[in-house]
Amino acid sequence: MNEELNYAEMLEIPVETVTVNRKERKHPKEAEADETLREQLVEQVNDRVSEEENDPAYAESKPIEREETPVKNKKGLIRKLLIGEFVAVCALCATIFLTNIFMSNSAINTFVRGLFNGNASTADARTYSDFTLNPVVNDYTDAEITVSNTGVMSFTAKCSVYPPCDATVTAVNGNETTGYTISLKHSDSFTSIISGISSVFCAEGDKVKHNIPIAHSNGEGSVHVMFYSGDTLLNCYSVNEGEIAWN
Repeated sequence: MNEELNYAEMLEIPVETVTVNRKERKHPKEAEADETLREQLVEQVNDRVSEEENDPAYAESKPIEREETPVKNKKGLIRKLLIGEFVAVCALCATIFLTNIFMSNSAINTFVRGLFNGNASTADARTYSDFTLNPVVNDYTDAEITVSNTGVMSFTAKCSVYPPCDATVTAVNGNETTGYTISLKHSDSFTSIISGISSVFCAEGDKVKHNIPIAHSNGEGSVHVMFYSGDTLLNCYSVNEGEIAWN
């Protein structure tokens, strides 16, 4: 007490403003009681943690270790699946090939042809007799047109050349020296070929009309026109003064 007052006087602090707090020392019995209470609290916390570890709800919250499938087994399964698919594809190709040789009208061949040729809604099933043939040269062209017994139409004249019917150009072959050949598709079964022409005004894939010329002949060589039903050369038509008609 006296030391504190002396220190206050040294700092020139009025003694009246100094508040002296005394820290009372606890009785040994009170300190022992506090220590006992602290130990009991620690024991309660430890017991609670131990109970939570044994509690099923606490156990469910723990991460579950899962057994991973070996990568080697997965690769083996994928390899087997790929091999199975390859064998199935090969078997299908072999079946189509064999049936195409021995059973061309089988269901599977009909289905495959339908995929490439289009279905019934897109196929053009018209036959040659459904078409009206038009002159392949102008009316004012002075050309003698003949038809052989096999059905090959021929003429030699300097003139424009027209398709006999509306068509799609499927091929253009040859050159100016040897002469060009144009293949025309009128329907899925009816086609025509014009050969021996010196100049071509169309290309493969073009859609052409019967009243627009597709080629020109210089009159130095013979032009041939042939009609086909499938692979059969047709000879069931005649030419009269340049007009072409089915017999």
